[in-house]
Amino acid sequence: MTVRLSEVIAILDLQRAAHAPASREYLEVARSEHRLEGIPSDTKSLVITAKTIFPSPISSITLARRAAAKEVF
Repeated sequence: MTVRLSEVIAILDLQRAAHAPASREYLEVARSEHRLEGIPSDTKSLVITAKTIFPSPISSITLARRAAAKEVF
């Protein structure tokens, strides 16, 4: 899946997000709004846009590097 960089609001590391109470609450609300369907077991990060949250098997650090290099359009 490709997401335009201009649509990305945030990229979260899943392990850190799972431990932060505010992040857990945000993900619960996103699930109830059907913006996040499920998190596959190979998920390492979450790419957040205004409409959807995309689970990604790519680490948040790698995604951030690609965004900085403008490899993600």
